This record gives sequence, structure tokens and C-alpha cells, in this order.
Amino acid sequence: MAKMRAFQVSHANGPFELVERDIPDPPAAHVRVKVQACGVCHSDSITKMGLFPGIEYPRVPGHEVVGVIDAVGDRVPEWKVGQRVGVGWYGGHCGYCESCRRGDFITCVRGKIPGISYDGGYADYMVVPFEALALIPEDLSSEDAAPLLCAGITTFNSLRNSGVRAGDLVAILGVGGLGHLGIQFAARMGCHTVAIARGRDKEELARKLGAHDYIDSKSQNVADELKKLGGAKIVLATVTAAKAMADTIDGLGIDGRLVVLGADVEPIPVSPLQILLARKGVVGWPSGTSIESEDTLKFSVLTNVRPMIETTPLEQAPAAYDKMMSGEARFRMVITTGL
Repeated sequence: MAKMRAFQVSHANGPFELVERDIPDPPAAHVRVKVQACGVCHSDSITKMGLFPGIEYPRVPGHEVVGVIDAVGDRVPEWKVGQRVGVGWYGGHCGYCESCRRGDFITCVRGKIPGISYDGGYADYMVVPFEALALIPEDLSSEDAAPLLCAGITTFNSLRNSGVRAGDLVAILGVGGLGHLGIQFAARMGCHTVAIARGRDKEELARKLGAHDYIDSKSQNVADELKKLGGAKIVLATVTAAKAMADTIDGLGIDGRLVVLGADVEPIPVSPLQILLARKGVVGWPSGTSIESEDTLKFSVLTNVRPMIETTPLEQAPAAYDKMMSGEARFRMVITTGL
């Protein structure tokens, strides 16, 4: 039987192990994808460190996957061998919980996540439920498309569902893997875009990406600077620092929202008085479904939004993960298989 390479984690906090496996056949309602590229996301640490209960090991991480369908199981409508597809954070839904019955598949209580619920893209091949597939536009490379399936959809989808309109003040907190995409999306949507980061070293890049203003949270009071600009309709919090998020609250305008994308285990310290009188709010946003991935990819092609990436071969996946976790990646690591 033909073999494939995969990097698996055998137990929580275990090392990456390069193993050789049989290439799997897709069961009913699934397809097999020959992986071309897989983005390395901070959420891959969920599998590496065992941060979710019930993860079955060994497990292959990776949920920013682009490749070509090379086998189709029974009961798969429309999808064909040879199509280039992507799989993001959303990896399938149960179809019968209350969220699913209301058509809100991303909040399915039994929702599947590639690389966590089943083996992901740190491999030559993966098997995916057909409902998790997004079609990749011809004008987008596999390497560029991969990060858009998680970092991209999360920033794009949260912005377009936030209620912002062209001309509104939108602040992007953090100029990293999510933030550098959030700046591009906000600017392309016609928003007055403000980038917020520590220090001045990212200002030039932020402005090149489309930011109209820049706030150095190290030397400036973020809330005061946002108020000088008229108050933010939305602050898109892409960092994983609860205090930095809280520091933006007083810079929100009337009906302003802090939209939380970065996961931090610490609580966000917010006084009721800070949000009560101006109808401010704090909300979260969890990625999106496969058709919303397609929307993200199409908008990215239409408006020339691209991630800043560094590619590395599959054999160096552990080093790519370590570089991402250390914060040294600028800004997304992408594993390639050469297939």
C-alpha cells in the first residue's frame, strides 16, 4: 500500500514525530486531499499541548490546509477529483444540535476542527468531510491561500459582520499574523483604519498595508489617541493579551465594540461604567464556515489582500511551529509538501 509522511503528536506536550502511514481511503461523505500547503497557526498548540479535552492521540495538527482532491468517497455531491480546495478551522458539523438546526454551523456544539478532531494538514494527505471544503480561486497560490483559511476568514468575517460601514473608524490591535490581514481588510472595506502596536518598528509596514493612523501603545495612551480620532466603531483585538484589549475600551465611540479574536486565558478587566452610558460592548468572533472561507478568498483576490508568509518544507514543520510560537514569524509560517 502507498505511504505518506505525517507529523503527529502522540500525547499532550509530546514532541512532533515524523511517521510513515498508509495513505487513507475516504469513507462516505468524505474526500481525500493531497496537501500542497498548510499554514502554521497558534491554535495548533491546542493539539500540541492538549489544551482541549477529549483530543484523541496520536493526532496530526494543521487547520489551514490547501490541496487537490485526489479521491472521493460515496455520498459526496458535486466535489470532483482534481479540484483545488481548502479546509480551515471549521471542519464539519453534526447537523442536529440547536445551532445546526438554525443554520449556524460554526457554533455547532459538536463541531469538528481539522488537526484537533481529526488528522490535519501537517502531512502529505488528509481526509475531510465534504462540507468543510472551500474552492480555491485560480488567481490565488496555495501558499497564500492557506493562512486566509483561518487568520484571513477570522478577521474578514468578524469585520463584515460587525456592522461597520465605509468611513467608520476601525482600530486593529496588533500587527501580527491576524492583525496584518485585519489592517488590509479594514482598509479595503473603506474604513478609517488605525493600527495599534507596541513600539514604532511596525508603523511603516502598517501604513503600507493600508493603515491611515498608527498608535504606539508603548509610548501613547491608546484610548486617548482613539478619542482624538473620534472614537472607534470597532476595535479588532488580534493580540492574546487581555490587558491590552481592556486598554482600548475607553477609546470606543458610542455603540462601539471590542471584537475579541485573540485567545487569552486571563479575564478582560472592564468596569460596567466604562460600557454602560455609551452602549459599548465586548464580543467574540469564531472564524466561519466553508462558504465564508470562499467569500474571504474571493474578496482577497478582488482587493489584492495577501498574507505575508515564510514557506518551509514539511520536513521542517517542527521548526516552523517553534518559530511561530516564539513570535519570530513575520507573519505566517506555511508548510509545503512539494506534491
